[in-house]
Amino acid sequence: MPRYTVHVRGEWLAVPCLNGTNTIRWLGKEAVRRYMKNKPDNGGFASVEKVKFYIRRCKGLGLLDLDDTVEDALEDNEFVEVVIEGDIMSPDFIPSQPEGVHLYSKYREPEQYISLDGNSLTTEDLVNLGKGLYKIKLTPEAEAKVKQSREVIERIIKEQTVVYGITTGFGKFARTVIPNSKLRELQVNLVRSHSAGVGKPLSPERSRMLLALRINVLAKGYSGISLETLQQVIEAFNASCLPYIPEKGTVGASGDLAPLSHLALGLIGEGKMWSPKSGWADAKYVLEAHGLRPITLKPKEGLALINGTQMITSLGCEAVERAGAIARQADIIAALTLEVLKGTTRAFDTDIHAVRPHRGQAEVAFRFRSLLDSDHHPSEIAESHRFCDRVQDAYTMRCCPQVHGVVNDTIAFVKDIMMTEINSATDNPMVFAERAETISGGNFHGEYPAKALDYLAIGVHELAAISERRIERLCNPSLSELPAFLVTEGGLNSGFMIAHCTAAALVSENKALCHPSSVDSLSTSAATEDHVSMGGWAARKALRVIEHVEQVLAIELLAACQGIEFLRPLRTTTPLEKVYDLVRSVVRCGKW
Repeated sequence: MPRYTVHVRGEWLAVPCLNGTNTIRWLGKEAVRRYMKNKPDNGGFASVEKVKFYIRRCKGLGLLDLDDTVEDALEDNEFVEVVIEGDIMSPDFIPSQPEGVHLYSKYREPEQYISLDGNSLTTEDLVNLGKGLYKIKLTPEAEAKVKQSREVIERIIKEQTVVYGITTGFGKFARTVIPNSKLRELQVNLVRSHSAGVGKPLSPERSRMLLALRINVLAKGYSGISLETLQQVIEAFNASCLPYIPEKGTVGASGDLAPLSHLALGLIGEGKMWSPKSGWADAKYVLEAHGLRPITLKPKEGLALINGTQMITSLGCEAVERAGAIARQADIIAALTLEVLKGTTRAFDTDIHAVRPHRGQAEVAFRFRSLLDSDHHPSEIAESHRFCDRVQDAYTMRCCPQVHGVVNDTIAFVKDIMMTEINSATDNPMVFAERAETISGGNFHGEYPAKALDYLAIGVHELAAISERRIERLCNPSLSELPAFLVTEGGLNSGFMIAHCTAAALVSENKALCHPSSVDSLSTSAATEDHVSMGGWAARKALRVIEHVEQVLAIELLAACQGIEFLRPLRTTTPLEKVYDLVRSVVRCGKW
């Protein structure tokens, strides 16, 4: 018998359909009838017949024709949403899809697998897992380690040994011993009570990264989770069933307790969950739609799912990968600006950088030489001012290797920390199967990634700070020898005047965001967690800083390409002409 899951005013209802000739209108009315039945005031409606509505798919939000039959319009177990006309709650109260729904409607289930063992994941792998490019499976070695650590837990329970988080309460309740009959309930209560985050949910990509990283940590075999439960977590990931995880609420102390608890909450069939098939819906319906069972937590397993730095670190991996990409692009954009401003390449001479041999500085200088100074692709623009009387350029051009270079070194430093962190065991207590014991420690503390991500934000911001000054030089006729604001009819057109203002606004905002969050600490959990990292905010604001840097550099790129128009018919080097052509393939020249 076909069944459909219908969203009405933030509630999800399972509606069976006995007759395939029933219409979409019938499905909507039946869902509203069931909704009214559950409400003391009938939901504020006089009768089903007086409710006007339309129905859309949760996947892609496409509208359905009310006169079509459910058999023709819907697949079995499809998720749809009833939107009440004139009801301001219905479209936005608990939206069936996250922002950017058009991206998720194109999701295709991956065919390739990546094997996780807890030791060899890379930041690039994790970002690709977030994009939905791979499914996950465990290596045989990881499966064996998981089994061995679980045997230790089972022995502790059988012998009724007092061990934190397994047979005791948590935090301030660590001395409260829990009877064996209550150990499963203890784990469920832990997940429910710690699911106390607020704010927007993480995007599906970021939720997928978080879930993948938690799987990788559990695969190390120091968490005490059973192989059966871990395989259920992997099945949820592979089906892209992703719990609703609010972005705020972690202090990065005993790990990212709130977000990871929301992650676990969905896996046990409570709270909300998202999949490409369903959009946001009750977790139990989403799991059922994919043929999955909610996880039944065994002793220690709730704690195993929520203890660790995986939110800080998964967001940090996205940040460091995006930072690396924009750092490379910054060199290309700055080189293009230097051409437009008729700068010299003398400052990038090999010997200059050999006597101050910072690795990042040398890399940037080499990239500038490759883009600007070659017999294979000479620049007509550079040749046009070869014999000018200018001796040296402003710092924003001349010092790019020094300024961009330290950003490269910062990214490399942070990436090294992230690579270590994503392959680290961050639980408490740790289960050491070879010693047949558990040990309480502090690997869950987020100070390492928190400090690194504060440093990343400070470092990468400088790409925007120096870029904004180059935009000023491009727009200022007294500095550029080009028309003011890169426009021929100044006054009638404002050109890049306000685009530069936008860049300045973003740079100014970044200055506030670059204040390190990890210098703060507030005591929590009745002074049990009396020093915390604030790493969750460090990760989120690092991503915001990087997004602003991307936007500022995009403005510079557009301005530099506009500047080239005023130097035509002269051409720059072949690589930079290809950059210009790429930009013009999506952004036409401003005919000002």
